[in-house]
Amino acid sequence: MPPASPTTQTLTFEDKLRNYARLMVQVGAKVQPGQSVMLRAPVESAPLARLVAEEAYKAGARFVDTIWSDDAVTLTRFRCAPEDSFGDFPEWQRRALLDAAERGDAFIEIRASDPELLKDQDPERVATAERTKRERLREFSGHIMSSRVAWTLVSAPLGSWADKVFPDAPRQERTDKLWDAVFRAVRADQGDPVAAWQAHLSALEARREVLDARRFQALHFRGPGTDLRLGLADGHLWLGGKQDTQSGVSYVANLPTEEVFTLPHRARVEGVVRNTLPLSYSGTLLEDFELTFKDGAVVAAKAARGEATLHRLLETDAGARRLGEVALVPHSSPISASGILFYNTLYDENAASHLALGRAYRFTMEGGDALSDAAAAERGWNDSLVHVDFMIGSSDLDIDGLDASGRAEPVMRGGEWALADEPG
Repeated sequence: MPPASPTTQTLTFEDKLRNYARLMVQVGAKVQPGQSVMLRAPVESAPLARLVAEEAYKAGARFVDTIWSDDAVTLTRFRCAPEDSFGDFPEWQRRALLDAAERGDAFIEIRASDPELLKDQDPERVATAERTKRERLREFSGHIMSSRVAWTLVSAPLGSWADKVFPDAPRQERTDKLWDAVFRAVRADQGDPVAAWQAHLSALEARREVLDARRFQALHFRGPGTDLRLGLADGHLWLGGKQDTQSGVSYVANLPTEEVFTLPHRARVEGVVRNTLPLSYSGTLLEDFELTFKDGAVVAAKAARGEATLHRLLETDAGARRLGEVALVPHSSPISASGILFYNTLYDENAASHLALGRAYRFTMEGGDALSDAAAAERGWNDSLVHVDFMIGSSDLDIDGLDASGRAEPVMRGGEWALADEPG
């Protein structure tokens, strides 16, 4: 008989790191035999990236290519580069990503960054660089947003992020504490993490099926500072956990993930919404902000911190003022139950229901991938250079689903599921 899988108690750090890499390959990007992999990672995460490459080759990858990033070099650019250079973006990188997408490569991205890296830098420079990057990668992003390729996004701890999350812990313990939190969140601390993920994905699928069966026309959010009516796009689909590429490969775009999500109608959002967790955007923290919507677009915005950055985000293009995603997450999710504020959208969005400003996923609409942009927009799809999630969920949030006649049914009460036939 083969030896039993190690238990959580006997797993070493190296075991968990290997599990994490394995999850990215086998569950996240679902690397196929003979497929090439495009791996993007910060230099601080090189040990993890090397394990990802090894696991990808074990899964049958033909070639693993890597694009490295470095916070220190990024910060040096904003401090020292010429003023007229922030509209530049490397053509080789644009071409490499687009070529990989057109080949059908799998994409794995490890993000590890200081959430306040650029807080003291010129916001105009930051906005220009961010907009330029998004414009140059727009065609590549179309492959991602339409599920033409399998992709997954994860995070890995580094010192500056750990300092923000655990400021009261002894400095020498902070990064280890953050690694422990990350391993728990992605189930890498379990003896058979792949099996644990399969069970979790099945639960999310059951939730998605319940919501799809309702065919709600709108959702009504009520909470402290929030009273928002959000219409859903015609032919919207609820998704959660895994999704399929156009060629039929099931992948998981985010590790961790606790959400089920769908497509708001770009022109049918009315009211006011307040965020409940900080948002790290372009190296700046946005806190205590409020957005007012009319006819689907943000018509007023204010923030206690990061207001200038918030306004620059909204000014990216016309679509940045409209919504591209609505996601529901129970307040009791494992990320929320941890009690940790991660200052990282990938984690914090899985602690709370959230909305996203900007571009919508075409696969959240029936037949969306086959529609022209104009036809998709007619049904409610939103286009933009940006897609920025912000958290609105809490233990005080109530959500009703509204049917075609306007009849309301409880979806969430006090941040927890309240549907009559909820799974489990």
